[in-house]
Amino acid sequence: MNKFMELQILTNVADAGGISKAADRLGIAKSAVSRRLSELEQRLGIQLFHRTTRSMKLTELGHSFYLQATRILSDLEEAEESVSQSHGDLSGTIKIAAPLSFGLLHLGPALIDFQQQHPNIMFDIDFNDRQIDLVHEGFDLGIRIAKLQDSSLIARKIAKARLVICASPSYLKKKGEPKTPEELIDHDCLVYSLLNVSNSWVFNNSKGKNYQIKMNPVLIANNGDFLKTVAIAGMGIILEPLFIAHDAIQKKQLIPILQDYSKLSTDIWAITSHTRHLSHRVRSFINFLISRFKDSAHI
Repeated sequence: MNKFMELQILTNVADAGGISKAADRLGIAKSAVSRRLSELEQRLGIQLFHRTTRSMKLTELGHSFYLQATRILSDLEEAEESVSQSHGDLSGTIKIAAPLSFGLLHLGPALIDFQQQHPNIMFDIDFNDRQIDLVHEGFDLGIRIAKLQDSSLIARKIAKARLVICASPSYLKKKGEPKTPEELIDHDCLVYSLLNVSNSWVFNNSKGKNYQIKMNPVLIANNGDFLKTVAIAGMGIILEPLFIAHDAIQKKQLIPILQDYSKLSTDIWAITSHTRHLSHRVRSFINFLISRFKDSAHI
């Protein structure tokens, strides 16, 4: 009887919300996960999960046992890492969810440098602009560029991302340059679909307070690099992080506008779940990112 495997199965089924995803995470057959879970419930004499055709949710007793199982597994991982650290190196897998544009432009090079320092670290990366459920999808760490609203997450700020409003010279020649945010209502705007406030851009008024302007977009997309490309082609005005628009601005492909109104920024966060033990390798990587990006000129 492998009680360690039973605890792994329990926590993975709870985190994933079902047997199929848990089996994929563990790399074993669904039938094996189901059988071992049933055997655990029989041995304990309690029902650990409420089962439906779509999901599995912990019972009250199951949740209590889950918390204890998580602590046991975390203590074991911490013990293993403390021994590994005595040899002076980090090891293991770090599974990361990150936005595509930031991931390719900045996170990718950082991963390479970190892995060169710690060759026994393996990264498993999902580049995706959607907001990912870290626990249910089995991620150790997520990178988010937003004003965070989920209080169940533990967040550390990596950097501040400056925002810029810009358009191509050809668009400005054809449509004219807006002098105030209110004039954007008469312009073709290209909008990022995953904004916290749908189709709205935020500006500073004369007193330094923020206010929103509702857009009438001609195009909506969920990727900043795509929006930059169509803006360069003259299709409209974009609001972008500087780390995406910087090169195009340097090449005069895009011209910043409304700079007196839009000296705004958003934050780049490294987020983890409060329900998961933060391993030494993940903590070390977050510290590495903070140190790397704190003085970056183009973020």
